Amino acid sequence: MPPVAISVPLKFQREGIKYADLSDEEKAQWDELDWNEDGTPPEEVSADELNKWLFNIDTVDKVLEVLMTRGQRVAGGDRLGKTIIFAKNNPHAEFIEQRFNANYPEHKGHFARMVTYKTEYAQSIIDDFSKKDKMPHIAISVDMLDTGIDVPEVVNLVFFKLVRSKTKFWQMLGRGTRLCSDLFGPGEHKQNFFVFDFCQNLEFFSQDPAGSEGATAESLTTRLFKARLDLIGELDKRTQQGDAAHASPPRPYGGHPTLVEMRESTATLLRERVANMNVDNFVVRPQRQFVERYAKPGAWKSLHADDYGTLADRVAGLPSQLSDEDEEAKRFDMLVLRAQLSILQARPDFAGLRQKIQGIAEKLEDEMAIPAIKAEALLIHAVASDEWWEDVTVPMLETARKRLRALVKLLPKGQKKVVYSDFEDEVGEGTVVDLPKVTAGLNMAKFKEKARAFLKEHESHLALQRLRRNQALTATDLEELEKMLVQAGGTQPLLAEVKSAGLGLFVRSLVGLDREAAMQAFSELVNGSKLTPEQIEFIGLVIEELTQNGVVPPERLFEPPFTDINALGPTAVFPAAQVKQIVSVLHDIRARAVA
Repeated sequence: MPPVAISVPLKFQREGIKYADLSDEEKAQWDELDWNEDGTPPEEVSADELNKWLFNIDTVDKVLEVLMTRGQRVAGGDRLGKTIIFAKNNPHAEFIEQRFNANYPEHKGHFARMVTYKTEYAQSIIDDFSKKDKMPHIAISVDMLDTGIDVPEVVNLVFFKLVRSKTKFWQMLGRGTRLCSDLFGPGEHKQNFFVFDFCQNLEFFSQDPAGSEGATAESLTTRLFKARLDLIGELDKRTQQGDAAHASPPRPYGGHPTLVEMRESTATLLRERVANMNVDNFVVRPQRQFVERYAKPGAWKSLHADDYGTLADRVAGLPSQLSDEDEEAKRFDMLVLRAQLSILQARPDFAGLRQKIQGIAEKLEDEMAIPAIKAEALLIHAVASDEWWEDVTVPMLETARKRLRALVKLLPKGQKKVVYSDFEDEVGEGTVVDLPKVTAGLNMAKFKEKARAFLKEHESHLALQRLRRNQALTATDLEELEKMLVQAGGTQPLLAEVKSAGLGLFVRSLVGLDREAAMQAFSELVNGSKLTPEQIEFIGLVIEELTQNGVVPPERLFEPPFTDINALGPTAVFPAAQVKQIVSVLHDIRARAVA
C-alpha cells in the first residue's frame, strides 16, 4: 500500500521563532511572557525547542487545519478517516488534544485522543480507535502507536516530530500500509494513505543526508557582558548629569555602593574578563587587536559609541579563562541587571521583573534551615516584602544581587518552565516527496507484521520462551528462530538484513520481554534501596518498554516518555551509581538476546 508523502512547510517548525521577525504586537506579547527565573526573553526559540517547552497555539492550529481540510475522509466525505498524529512528547500530545477540542468543541473531547504511556486506560482507547466507526478517529501518539498496532482503516499519518532512525521511520509509515476493502463505500477500497510531514522527515529519508548541527543561541555569559555594557552606558549618563554620586541612606541590612562605584566595579569585571582571553585561541585570534585594546584599564575610563559597538559585536562572545560556573547565580545576575536597566531607562517591564525577584526571595524564605540562607535572613525578608520596593534604587538592587546570587543555587531544582504563546505561524503549500528508498523499508515493516503474528501463534516454542524470559540463547535456539522467520515469509534479502542487525535482537523486538523477567532484572535495584515515587515511575516505564520492544538502548532513556518525568532524563532522577546500575541491566538484557 503506497504512501502519498506530502511535505508541508511550516515556518516555526523549520526555522524556530525569531523575535526580530514578529510584529510589534507579537513582540509586546513576547516581552510579557514568563520565560524563566531570570526574566530574560530569548532572542529566538529554535525549532528543536518548539513543542519541547514552548507550545505555540497557531502552529498546532495550522497543522490541524491542514489535516482536517486535506486529509482523506470517509463516511461519504463527512468524517476524517482514521488518523495517527506522531507527537514529540507527552505535553505536546496533550496540547494538540487541547487545541483540537478548542477548535471542535462539538465532538466533546472524544474525536481526538492522546495515547501515551501516561494515558489512563490507553489500551481501551486503542481498542476503540481500532474499530471502524467508533471514536476516537484521531490518535495522538507518543511512541505507543509507532509499532505493533494494526488498524487497516488508517489513511492519514501526521509527522509532528523529528525522526532520524530509518527503522523507526519505516515502522511509523507501516501504520498506514494495511489493505482495507470497502473503506470509502461498496467496492471503493483503500488505495493509498496520506503522510503529512511538518518536520522535513520526508526530505531527510528521500536523500539520506548526514545530520547537521544547528546554530546556537547567544550564551548567558555573552548576554551578561552586553547587559553590563548597557549598565555602564546608563551609569555614565547619570554621572554626567551629576545625579547620584553618593550612596543611598544606610539600611539595617547594609549600605549600598554609589553609582560611580557601581560603574567602576562593573567596568573592572568586564575588563578582567577581556584580559583573561587567550589571544592564541583560534576563536579569539581574529579579534586580537580589540582584546588587547580593552584589556588595558585606560580603555574603560571613557567609553564612546564606537567602543560599545566593538565590545558588543567583537568581544562579548569570545571565550575567557575567567569563568563563572554558577549558572543559577548568573541567571540571577541577569534578572537584577534587567531590573536595574529598567529603572535607569524607565522601561515598562519593571513590575514583572520585580515580581520575579520577589518570588526568588520568597523561595529563599522557605529554606531558612540552610545556614547560608539564614545568614542573609534580614535582607531576604526585606526583598520579599512590598515596602522594600517602594523606594528601591539601582544601588539597592546591586547590594541584593551581590549578597543573594550565591544562594539561588541552593533552592530546590524544578522542571524547565513551560511557555504557551500564540504567534502567527506561516504554512506553505505541501509538495509530494518521492521516497525511492522507502520501499525496502516498507517491505521490512510488512515482514515484521507478518513475523509478529506468526511468532504470537507459536509463542510456546522453547526458543521463543527462552528469548522472552531473558535466558541466554544457544546456537540451536538461533537456528530455530531463523526457521520460524522463513516460515513467516522471510526472503533471503530480508533475512540477510535481519542477521546483520542480530537475529535474536530482531525477534525480541517483535515479541518483547516477559514482564516478570523484566521486573526480575531490576529486582536488585528496586529491593535494594528505597525509591522515590518519581524513580518508581521511571523504572515502570523502562519495564513497560522492555515488555513492548524487548530491549531499551541506554540513550533511549533521554527521550520521551522518560524525559516527561524529568527533562534531563535518568541523571536527574537517580544518583549516578543507580544510573550506572540501570544501564548495566539494560546491557545485560540486550546481551542475552545477541548470544
